[in-house]
Amino acid sequence: MSRNGLRGRRRPTATQAGGRRPADSRRKLRERLDALTDALGPNAVRRRFKEWERKLGITRSGQIAAIGAVMLWVLAYVVAGTAMFLFAYGAVLLLVVSMLIAPRGLKLEGTREGLFPRVQEGDRLEVELKLTAKRRMSTFILEERLPERLGRSVRVPITSLASGNTVSHFYTLRAGRRGVFQVGPLVAVAGDPLGLSQRETVVAEPFELLVHPRVELVSDRPLTRQFEDPPIRPPVSKPWPSGLEFYGMREYVPGDDLRRIVWRASARTGKVMVREAEQGITDKITVILDTNRGSHSRDGEGLSESFETGVRAAASLAVRHLREGYELKVMTNAGPLTRALRGPASQLLMLDALARVELDREPLGKAVMRLLSSGQRDAHNILITPRLSPEDAAQLKLLLRTGVSVLVVALLWDEDNTDTVAAAAALGCQVVGVHPDQDLASALFQDMGAGNRV
Repeated sequence: MSRNGLRGRRRPTATQAGGRRPADSRRKLRERLDALTDALGPNAVRRRFKEWERKLGITRSGQIAAIGAVMLWVLAYVVAGTAMFLFAYGAVLLLVVSMLIAPRGLKLEGTREGLFPRVQEGDRLEVELKLTAKRRMSTFILEERLPERLGRSVRVPITSLASGNTVSHFYTLRAGRRGVFQVGPLVAVAGDPLGLSQRETVVAEPFELLVHPRVELVSDRPLTRQFEDPPIRPPVSKPWPSGLEFYGMREYVPGDDLRRIVWRASARTGKVMVREAEQGITDKITVILDTNRGSHSRDGEGLSESFETGVRAAASLAVRHLREGYELKVMTNAGPLTRALRGPASQLLMLDALARVELDREPLGKAVMRLLSSGQRDAHNILITPRLSPEDAAQLKLLLRTGVSVLVVALLWDEDNTDTVAAAAALGCQVVGVHPDQDLASALFQDMGAGNRV
C-alpha cells in the first residue's frame, strides 16, 4: 500500500480498538478490591463458617471429634499403633452414627406477629413467635436468625411440646440501621444425644424488612437560579414565572398582570403599585446523592457513617419537598434512583429507594454531567457529597454557569473534607456543613432558615 493511502487513515483510539479507558479499568479494579476486602472481613468469614457448619450438620463437639480422629490416625500411621487405629476408626464411626440418628423433618408450624414490611430507622418492634406441634416433640431449640446489624439471633430451648399445643415467645427487634434485611428463617434445631451433630427444620420462611432512613424536619429554600435579587439574571437563564413568597412592591409597567396591583399602596403613594414575588421559585427539586465509595468514611464492613448521614439528609429534604407539593427526583452517581415523584403519597416510593441504595465506585462527575446534558434549567438542585475533587468542582462550575441554583450539603466526617465547604462557596453555591453526629434539623436551619447565603 502506498504512503498516501496510509496518510488519509486515522489511527484507531483505545476505545475504538476494543480497549477500555484507563479510568474505567481503575474503577473496575477498585470494585474487585472492595469485593475482596469485604469477603475477607472477619464478619464475612464468620458468616461463611456458620453456613458451612449448618450445611454439614456437625456441631463444634463433632468437629473436635473429627479433628481428633484424624490426628489419632496420623499418629497411629507414624508409630504403627494398632490400638490408635481402632480409636480413630471408632471416633469416625461414632460421628457417622450420630449424624444418622439426629432427628430431622420435625412436624412443626411457626408464625410471626408484630413484624411490618417497612419501619423507620430507630423503631422498636415487639415480635411474637408462635410454634405449634403436629405430634409430640421434645428437646429442641427454636431459633430466629437475625442479621448482625439488627442484633443477635434469638434462641429458645424447648424441653417438651405435646401434639396440638402452641408455645409463644416474645422478643424485641430494634431497627438500628437503614437497609433491606431478611428476618429469619425461623428454624427448629434438634441434635443427637451426644451433641455431635444436629439437623434443622424450617418452620417459617424469611421475612423481608425494609428499614427507611430517619426523617427529620429540615429547612430549605428552593430557587431556580443562582442569582436571586431582581433585576439581575444570569446570561443563560430565562425569567421564570413569579414565585410563591412575597418580595416587595414596585411601580406598574405595561404588561404587568392587573391582578397583582395593590390598591391600598397605590392610593397611599399616588402611583400604581404591583406586588412582586421572589424571583426564581420553582416546583421541581433534584436531589443528587454522592455514592462514590472512595469519598465516604469506612467505619466497618460495608458501613459508612458519612454515607448514612447523607442518606438521612436526602430523605429529610425529599420528604419536606414532597409534602409541600414539589416534583422531586433523586439521583445517584450511577443514575436516577427514582422517577419524577410528586405529592405526599409518593413518599413511600422514595423512602423504599433510599432504603436500598448502596455505595458504588462511580464518580460524582457523572451525575453532574448528566444534569448538564439534560438541559433542564428550572429545577432547584441539592448536591449531597463529602468531597468535591478538582474535576468535580470544574464540572459543577459548568452547571452553575447555566444559572441554576445548587445547594451543596457537605458531609464533614474528616478534617480533610473541610475543603469541600470552601470549594463550593468559591463556586457561588449555597453551602451547608453537616457532621455525622450533628442534628440535621439544627444544621440546615442554622444555615438555611434565615435565608443566609455563603
